[in-house]
Amino acid sequence: MKFHRLFADKDGESHWQSVEVALAPRVFAPPAQDIEISEPEPATQMMFLRLRAGWDEPIHPTPVRQKLVCIAGRVEVTASDGEMREIARGDVWHMEDRTGKGHHTRVTSDEDFEAVIIQFD
Repeated sequence: MKFHRLFADKDGESHWQSVEVALAPRVFAPPAQDIEISEPEPATQMMFLRLRAGWDEPIHPTPVRQKLVCIAGRVEVTASDGEMREIARGDVWHMEDRTGKGHHTRVTSDEDFEAVIIQFD
């Protein structure tokens, strides 16, 4: 299992990184059998998000450290270094580029982009 990480370096340039999620068998919901699960991450809040088809925003950094889980539609996200990634249904995008040049996002699907946002700050 992987997620897309977008972060800013010390010079304010944003970059993509693919991160492998470590899963280990653990008791999660006794008496059910062990399941493969990651370590927990404390979160502060969760929200649902919709970006209408055709939505195109100016370049900006993320306001807080957060993960986005796409449930419908598709966006194209371009880091300030020029690398672009497509985020589509089932993809997880971890945003850490709170400083620097930020990123550009636009909806590329004919349908609205819908996601769950989990914030950590």
